[in-house]
Amino acid sequence: MKIIASAALTVLINCGLFAQTQDPITNPWHYVENEQIIEYNKLPAHAWVNPDPAYMKSLDGSWSFKWVRSPKDRPLDFIKPKTDLSHWDKIQVPSNWEVEGYGVPIYVNHQYEFADYKAPVSDEMKFVDRIYPSDPGKVPHEYNPVGSYRREFILEKDWMDREVILHIGAMKSGGFVWINGEFAGYSQGSKLPAEFNITPMVKKGKNSIALQIFRWTDGSYLECQDFWRISGIERSVFIYSQAKTHISDFEAKTTLDASYKNGVLELEVLIANRTIATALNLSYEIKDAKGTIISTQSYNISVENNALASQIFPATIPGVKPWTAEHPDLYTLNLKLSDSKGNVLDEPSIKIGFRSVEIKNGLLLVNGQRITLKGVNTQEADPETGHVMSEEMMLKDITLWKENNINAVRLSHYPRVSRFYELCDEYGIYVVDEANIESHGMYYGKYSLAKNPAWEKAHVDRMVRLVERDKNHPSVIIWSMGNEGGNGVNFYAGYKAMKDHDASKRPVQYERPYKDYDGSLFDMDWNTDIIVPQYPSPATFEMVGKNLTDRPYIPSEYAHAMGNSSGNFQDYWDIIELYDNLQGGFIWDWVDQSIWKTDSEGNRYYAYGGDYGKNMPDDNTFLNNGIVFPDRAPQPALYEVRKAHEYINFKDKGINRHNELRVLVENLYDFTNLKDFIFEIKIKANGKVLDNQTLNNLNVLPHTGKLIRIPLSDVD
Repeated sequence: MKIIASAALTVLINCGLFAQTQDPITNPWHYVENEQIIEYNKLPAHAWVNPDPAYMKSLDGSWSFKWVRSPKDRPLDFIKPKTDLSHWDKIQVPSNWEVEGYGVPIYVNHQYEFADYKAPVSDEMKFVDRIYPSDPGKVPHEYNPVGSYRREFILEKDWMDREVILHIGAMKSGGFVWINGEFAGYSQGSKLPAEFNITPMVKKGKNSIALQIFRWTDGSYLECQDFWRISGIERSVFIYSQAKTHISDFEAKTTLDASYKNGVLELEVLIANRTIATALNLSYEIKDAKGTIISTQSYNISVENNALASQIFPATIPGVKPWTAEHPDLYTLNLKLSDSKGNVLDEPSIKIGFRSVEIKNGLLLVNGQRITLKGVNTQEADPETGHVMSEEMMLKDITLWKENNINAVRLSHYPRVSRFYELCDEYGIYVVDEANIESHGMYYGKYSLAKNPAWEKAHVDRMVRLVERDKNHPSVIIWSMGNEGGNGVNFYAGYKAMKDHDASKRPVQYERPYKDYDGSLFDMDWNTDIIVPQYPSPATFEMVGKNLTDRPYIPSEYAHAMGNSSGNFQDYWDIIELYDNLQGGFIWDWVDQSIWKTDSEGNRYYAYGGDYGKNMPDDNTFLNNGIVFPDRAPQPALYEVRKAHEYINFKDKGINRHNELRVLVENLYDFTNLKDFIFEIKIKANGKVLDNQTLNNLNVLPHTGKLIRIPLSDVD
């Protein structure tokens, strides 16, 4: 057990205090235009656990709302609880305010939608019309919409002797928070939670929370993704409380031993004590799907006043059912922290899965088996609500993936809400978890933010927070540092940081790891464990297959699905299935991103960026690249994907002299024996069924084939 000094606890709680406190009302630009200030008073990221419902209050719903076009017009006194806001509008939280009618939704691919541009000439650039922001980190002061929010909440007396935490699921781009008129903190990084310890600011009974969000901050320079550039509070907001002494974080490294048959647990639990020195009991238990306890341990420990303590539990668990996308077997991990009298202080519980992820001999292995990723890139996109995704819509996506032989998703290009990962754990989807980093508008040469050391903190913080929140999910098999940001010192630092913060050392990938601006497959830098290029042709796939690579080859984007452009999709898979080092890829992309708009005659239609505003940047209908429509209705491409991704191949080998049809049955599953299937055989001629046969218990191991013979003697 390791005891951490009390000073360390203070740093963890107030991790934003490296900067001198400035009043955001009088000087918001101190936070908004400074790449060194990415937060203030925000709590460290931690493994997500759903709070105790008895000590959780949702703040979703109707908030008082004021939108202004320019920061100079933003309200200043609304943070005071007694300020009358009865004349303000109401807005739903979560929502994107542009979708709700405030301001203009903007869609662009790679440019910054807000920046002052110039066109420098540089040796590494091949085109003179490339454009770059002239002063990276600076954002507009005139047209930079600001949304101000306020609502009240009630706290009962029994919350007053506990720690009270405010959780804001996502706010874009940067937001200030006040509780009862007191400045509570600031956050950038719009696709991960912002949490603040508001214990000193709250009181029993009625309390007030006020937020003010700027559409563009310096953080927007790392959020130049190919998607709608829209703003607001995109995920749920709630308050929860925990005991003064509680489990503040834990990492469950749940892998397999060398035989891939036994589970290996390395559980590290971090306890925070914000009261007097305390004697405690910390225990865990793991239950299988039937509720049987398969492993348990308990320790008595002591934690000093205002200190942190770390406890490690090692265990080997025989005969676990490994987690895979094909067989997503989960176990329940229950932790319990009790005081010396047996009173339970904290009792978090999560689902875990035992599985190993590693790269050996240039191949990506799960549980010792080479796997194939039949993937899509996926966005937070709902035609009704923009970036706000309901659980119903998430389940619709996952159901369609499973039904159409899609086993993997790359989260392009930002992390999703925690519930999404829980669903992927449960239903069996491999996840490439990607940090919210894309600085495409700076391109990849000497202007790239990847090469600017002043931006290291902003890059690395987003990567580390991703790992710390999602580290316990078995569905997450690969980390991604981001997308289309060039390569340099900040991605070198980020690669090392992600490895350092993940006990299981999952592979880390990056799409743009070339040593030179015009880098190639054979000029990869060291800071990617997987070769993940964009848009290789079938011929390139074949060239790579014939020439062994030192790393797995899994394109992060291929088969661009705009219009009918994915019509040659089968050509890719005819080649992928020939070579071991071709391990699939991720289609660009899953869903058309259009949102509903209503015209003057009351007709609804799917809108793109050019349907909004005047003189706004726009990349036309380039946002519609999916294999399903915005409402998830299938496009023709989906059927081709399902066919090309099939896990069982049937190949005609002719009729032998015994009047038997010979068919080679190939099992392309990674973990499933074909004996689990029933095969129905129909022999037809001229549209008429001549014979029906059934084939049971066809024992074909993964990655193998078997020749079967179908008798035709009874066919007239």
